[in-house]
Amino acid sequence: MAMELNNGEEANGFTTHENGEESNEIEQNKVRIMRAHVEREDPSSKDEDDLVIRRFLRARELDIEKASTLFLKYLSWRRTFLPNGFISTSEIPNELAQNKLFMQGVDKKNHPIVVVFGAKHKPYKGSLEEFKRFVAFTLERICARMPPGQEKFVAIADLEGWGYTNSDIRGYLAALSILQDCYPERLAKLYIVHVPYIFMTAWKVIYPFIDKKTKKKIIFVENKNLTSTLLDDIDESQVPDIYGGKQPLVAIQDS
Repeated sequence: MAMELNNGEEANGFTTHENGEESNEIEQNKVRIMRAHVEREDPSSKDEDDLVIRRFLRARELDIEKASTLFLKYLSWRRTFLPNGFISTSEIPNELAQNKLFMQGVDKKNHPIVVVFGAKHKPYKGSLEEFKRFVAFTLERICARMPPGQEKFVAIADLEGWGYTNSDIRGYLAALSILQDCYPERLAKLYIVHVPYIFMTAWKVIYPFIDKKTKKKIIFVENKNLTSTLLDDIDESQVPDIYGGKQPLVAIQDS
């Protein structure tokens, strides 16, 4: 299931793309056309830079109409869900108390590294809205801490100890929707590690909702290959210490 990305590497502006200068020029032209369209539909689009437009285009295979529809929905979502432009820690106290998500270090391509512990997630009655705010808080925090010129992050989902009490299909699907629809082309790679067999029951429900571009970025890692797999993409100094590296974990709210 391990697959390398094929959409070109991130860059400052539009300086590189693996398909060459011609594809790069086509992409730039489509960004300009899409910008003109979405600014007519929603003047607040002017506040978004070309890299944002490009990510939505890439998420929809450079289809301007589809990308514009997704982008305009994102702007509407953002006005409703992040009216102040951010989620404060006071809005997600129960989620932060679970101490389940950490961010520290970068891989060899300078993607920030995020680690989430699935067994620490405890869904409770009425928690879905707070969990969605937590997801948005996390993605906003990650994006705000991207190194210069970087657009994507890598994630390690550690499922050691995961059981049915942690299973939260509604929450997983909500998180997936926010990632794919509101933060497209932000995920570079997702390693799923320490996978218990019972997780595959939940995975079968989730899998059909994952878009094909995201599916290519997901890697299930066998326990015996965990450290070596991470070291292929991450320098030892940046690998989390719990996986044999030297980087201590830092809670997302403290990163």
